[in-house]
Amino acid sequence: MKRNVVWTIFLFVTLMLGLAAIASGQVPRTCSLAGVAGEWGPTLTGTLTLPTGPIPFAAVQRITIDAAGNVSGTQTGSAGGTVREETIKGNITVNSDCTGTLTVGIHGQSGNLSRTAGWAVVFVDNEREMRAILKSIVLADGTTVPAVLTMDSKKLFHRVLF
Repeated sequence: MKRNVVWTIFLFVTLMLGLAAIASGQVPRTCSLAGVAGEWGPTLTGTLTLPTGPIPFAAVQRITIDAAGNVSGTQTGSAGGTVREETIKGNITVNSDCTGTLTVGIHGQSGNLSRTAGWAVVFVDNEREMRAILKSIVLADGTTVPAVLTMDSKKLFHRVLF
């Protein structure tokens, strides 16, 4: 009986030490520009507050982020039911804690800058998803547009490492 108790305690202690070694050996996860680089498919939703009153806004995008932090892509957006095709150009910063900022210029079909948007972003799911909330929209003429917009995005392609 004593032998079984001693053996059980020994196995339990060995298991706990093994789990502690595994847990302490894990490398803390950090985010980087290289990690978020790739092609993304954001969806934007929310409300713009115009002088005439609030209107709903929604958009889908396809953007590319490179390892230097450059952002480019396209957007199909609807503001109050008016649909526009636009081009996106900007940059992103990524902090090691997986937060960052995204600043983009949105250009109309003529190529002229329509507005600039600034976002606070966070990367989740091992840099495969991005969530963001709009901090500001400034029209090309300098007018600030009050808005509440959020963005949910997923990487379009994942690298599989073996």
